[in-house]
Amino acid sequence: MAMIDENISRVSVAPASEADAEELIRANLCSQSLHLPWVKSFTDHQGFDAWMQRLASPTHLGFVVREQNDNSIVGIVNLNEIVRGAFHNAYLGYYAMAGKTGRGLMTEALFAVLSIVFTEIKLHRVEANVQPENHPSIALVQRIGFRLEGFSPRYLFIDGAWRDHQRWAITAEEFSSQISRDNMIR
Repeated sequence: MAMIDENISRVSVAPASEADAEELIRANLCSQSLHLPWVKSFTDHQGFDAWMQRLASPTHLGFVVREQNDNSIVGIVNLNEIVRGAFHNAYLGYYAMAGKTGRGLMTEALFAVLSIVFTEIKLHRVEANVQPENHPSIALVQRIGFRLEGFSPRYLFIDGAWRDHQRWAITAEEFSSQISRDNMIR
């Protein structure tokens, strides 16, 4: 899998590995007030091992996002339930770590991952389901070019409750158009 070009980004994106365990667990522990109730991140080796086991499936990919200048963990980006055939779709999940928000790092990370998804993995569509009250996450998918497709009541069971979600999506064509627009602006 390709890494994002280091010369144009402040982040690197790489597939998750066992070597990331200790640092990811520590970062997640320090970020619980940021993550909950939006996502239930793993905070111990059992949770990390379960995540890695899920990533061993061909229907899941997990990326660790690191800041280029100090190699610190910025966040995680997951592709879940990758479906081929006539659908060529996956569900996008992501979260940032405490102290790494508000600087556009996760925007760069999602652009990098979606570039991989649409060019190397050859998916056609990616869906992100976001709780309506999670305004920073909604702003993030909007910046990338996702469009709102609908509302799913009691969609996912997170942090002990069924949570409503907005359904956002982007296709390969829309993403390519977004990149072309961004390149014209620069």
